[in-house]
Amino acid sequence: MEIEAIAPWAVLAVTCGITWMATPRRVTSPQFFDGRAADGAHPGIWLVAISAAITWIFAKSIANASDLAYTFGLAGGVGYTLYYISFVVAGIAIYLLRTRGRYRSLAHFLIEKYGMLCSRLFLLTIAFRLFNEVWSNTKVMALYFGTEGSPAYWIATVAVTAFTLSYAWTGGMRASLLTDRIQTILAFVLLGIVLAVLFPGLSAKGLPQMPIDVHQAGLTFCLLALVQVLSYPFHDPVLTDRAFLTPPRQMLKSFLLAALISGGFIFLFSLIGLYARASGLPGSPSVSVPAAFGLMMMLVFTGIMLLSGCSTIDSTFTSVAKLVARDWRNDPREPARRHLTAGRIAVLAVAVIGNLPLLTVYLGDKVGPAVIAATTISGTMVMGLAPIFLLSWIKPAGRLSFHLAFWPGLAFGVLRTLEVFLKVHIFPADMALGVGKYAIDLGVNVWGLLICTTGYLLGAMLAARRQRPVTAAAGHVPVRISGGAG
Repeated sequence: MEIEAIAPWAVLAVTCGITWMATPRRVTSPQFFDGRAADGAHPGIWLVAISAAITWIFAKSIANASDLAYTFGLAGGVGYTLYYISFVVAGIAIYLLRTRGRYRSLAHFLIEKYGMLCSRLFLLTIAFRLFNEVWSNTKVMALYFGTEGSPAYWIATVAVTAFTLSYAWTGGMRASLLTDRIQTILAFVLLGIVLAVLFPGLSAKGLPQMPIDVHQAGLTFCLLALVQVLSYPFHDPVLTDRAFLTPPRQMLKSFLLAALISGGFIFLFSLIGLYARASGLPGSPSVSVPAAFGLMMMLVFTGIMLLSGCSTIDSTFTSVAKLVARDWRNDPREPARRHLTAGRIAVLAVAVIGNLPLLTVYLGDKVGPAVIAATTISGTMVMGLAPIFLLSWIKPAGRLSFHLAFWPGLAFGVLRTLEVFLKVHIFPADMALGVGKYAIDLGVNVWGLLICTTGYLLGAMLAARRQRPVTAAAGHVPVRISGGAG
């Protein structure tokens, strides 16, 4: 029993040691914010691809992928994998934005297209996203050290947060890129070990046969993912910040590679949920499967969760630093010491505030917030970002278009959040599309996206109509005919 209690801490110590060796001890301000090398060179295609991939292999995403495969069969694993099309959507959209204008960030683009207020509304939205990333990934990692609310759970929460804070504080984006490379290699090696152990058993048992209604519910989740990827990537600076580290063409190649790497990892990990279902193991597969194979497999799973979780949290801290120090004021100057100071203060603040939701475990009989809520709910809140970015080529679209797309999407997301957490019914059952627990989410997202897109186009039409008389009047120049002098 003592070995079982100590072993996860040994894995944490090894993970921290390997990660710390890859961390630069001192960086300049451009390295901290833009991830440049010591000689000022931009990071390469593969470094950005690997970094983007591992930062999106969240600890919570690994748990969600296996849970969904356990619940819905193969369709559940495919459904969560579809979220990684976000790299393709964001890569192409940002490539087109950057080739049309010399934008430094999405915030800079929003200011140029829609104005400062719209940019700050967007930044507040992604700040909420970053806040969710801290607690949701910390929770998944801490659960491998003890039950929720136990002393071991809280010690692990503090230890993981303090360690990622230490090297994110020191190295920023440069540290995140370099540690991501090591973390990706180790994560794939550990996943290979897991699959090598499980695959013979899964091959012998075969894929679990799901009831038709469960299969259809899984397909409903797949459709929900396909709808949400149109907006989901734009509210995650962990992903989009990396889209401005290299020239546009290199960035696009990196993002397409990242989609294959991260999507492949998540799909392969979802096979663990299928194994748990086929074997009749109860509970969450990311816990029940390693428990069924003993201590060594549990340690491998702990290693995977720590590597993926730390990579996400350090990237979250880096994005918070950039948001506060540079994006909020749209500072076009080269990063300097003052930016570094402001960014580090912001990182320290979010490290503390971002874990406060974990304290809700002490509210009545609750067990803290569910990690899946950090994906489906936040994805619903930002549905209005799809037309704002994907239809930005419509020239008359301006502030009005932004507001008519942004606010309806946010309202739908807030109402859906109230439904989930307060267990009340706000949206009528007729809005549901598909089958199962995600039918109402699919309906809300489809109808909401249509409303947001219609609002965006309506704003563009009204703006064009207002501009037409002005243009006509400006083009009407009286013609003066000069005659002879008598």
